[in-house]
Parts: sequence; structure tokens; C-alpha cells
Amino acid sequence: MSDDIRTSLPEGKMPTLRVMPSPADANVHGDVFGGWIMAQVDIAGSLPAVRRANGRVATIAVNSFLFKQPVFVGDLLSFYADIVKVGNTSITVYVEVYAERNRLQVETVKVTEATLTYVATDEKRKPRQLPAI
Repeated sequence: MSDDIRTSLPEGKMPTLRVMPSPADANVHGDVFGGWIMAQVDIAGSLPAVRRANGRVATIAVNSFLFKQPVFVGDLLSFYADIVKVGNTSITVYVEVYAERNRLQVETVKVTEATLTYVATDEKRKPRQLPAI
């Protein structure tokens, strides 16, 4: 089985975010805009970063972003985000996105994967050290 097409969502993991795109998020043919997906990936990636930073973070880099399959209006998207690297002020997060299609005969497809880096910031929006674990 290809990495791109699955019969189920990743086992043993809870999605960080789940969302269904609407017609406003797509072109006239029902294909969801890549920019909308990127925004959702950024939100999903920021959630574990905020938890680890114990406060505000800012996106400082999109290290990689790959659209593997199209996303359509009506797909139920599940975002899985895991911290892959922690620096003094930065947190790098890997995000995978799966689409559940065809409600009666569910087809689950991996649609996107990305790696983003966030920096912890203080109340003046300046970089700050991450707290010890």
C-alpha cells in the first residue's frame, strides 16, 4: 500500500485538529485552495508548539510543504502534529493531513505533509527561552 492512500487514520493518535472545508474555501470546481490548507496546517502545528512553549509562539519558517493529493469541499480533514525538534527558543513541528472522503464508503487519503518552525515569544513579541520540561 502506498504512503499516499490509507484505509484508516493513523492508529493510536488523536488528531490535533479536525475541520471540513466549505465552498468558500474552494474554487468553482470544489477544489480547496492550497493557501487555506496552509493556514490550517499552521494552526495545527502551533498547538503543540504553544503547549511546549507554555505561551505565545510565532511561525518563523515553513521548512517544507508538500501537497500529495487534492482536497475537496466536503472532505473531513484530520491534522496530526508532532514536535520533532526543540532548540533554545524554537520548536519544529511535523504535520500530516488526512482527508476522509465518500461518507458511505470511506476512503482515507494522506493529502499534505509539512514541517514548520515556531519561536517562543514574550509579551513584547521578542524571542524568549523555552521553559525547562
